[in-house]
Amino acid sequence: MRTHQVVAGVDGSLVSVRALDRAAAEAARRATALRILYAVPDLDEAGPILAAAKARVVARHPGLPVTTEAVRGGAVRALTRESGGAALTVVGTRGFSGLTGMLLGSVSLRLAARVRSPLLVVRGDRRCGDGGEVLLGPAGDADPDVAACAIEEAERRGARLRVPRHALLEATRAADVVVIGAHHRRVGPHLGPTAHTLLHRSHCPVLVVPTG
Repeated sequence: MRTHQVVAGVDGSLVSVRALDRAAAEAARRATALRILYAVPDLDEAGPILAAAKARVVARHPGLPVTTEAVRGGAVRALTRESGGAALTVVGTRGFSGLTGMLLGSVSLRLAARVRSPLLVVRGDRRCGDGGEVLLGPAGDADPDVAACAIEEAERRGARLRVPRHALLEATRAADVVVIGAHHRRVGPHLGPTAHTLLHRSHCPVLVVPTG
């Protein structure tokens, strides 16, 4: 059963911290709890990273419920499992170890194709903000789940909703977030060319909504 918590994958890298900050802001925006997860071979190594992550969130968002957990295993498997019980999962795209550190190239695409609930991939240099613009990718308006998610994001942020059919990548330069769908086929997960391009080159965070 899906809960209302936001899940953040961390590993101590700078990009991991940026993703954590975004995850905390999303949890605060939704008035829900934040769960911080670190996948590492040796669980004893996770303590300092998780403690620092929690302290950072508590300092910036007093009163926000925060829990932490270290898990063994690969990043994709750990986050896919956690996404089944989350309202939103948040990760970065660069790093050297753990959850966000493994989100490079094909691994990030595998995760985006396998998550069971919306996944926010933190990209670009734009600060987390409200009142800007939420982009809905091509074909997203034709899928009820993706369109509904984009509408909710725009309402939550007090932002405009825009459905760009051309120059989508360029439009991400000024957007708060771009929303796309990831179709889960019976023969396996699938990401289209638009998703591939945005996950690699978007100037703003990418919100991937599983469909099918």
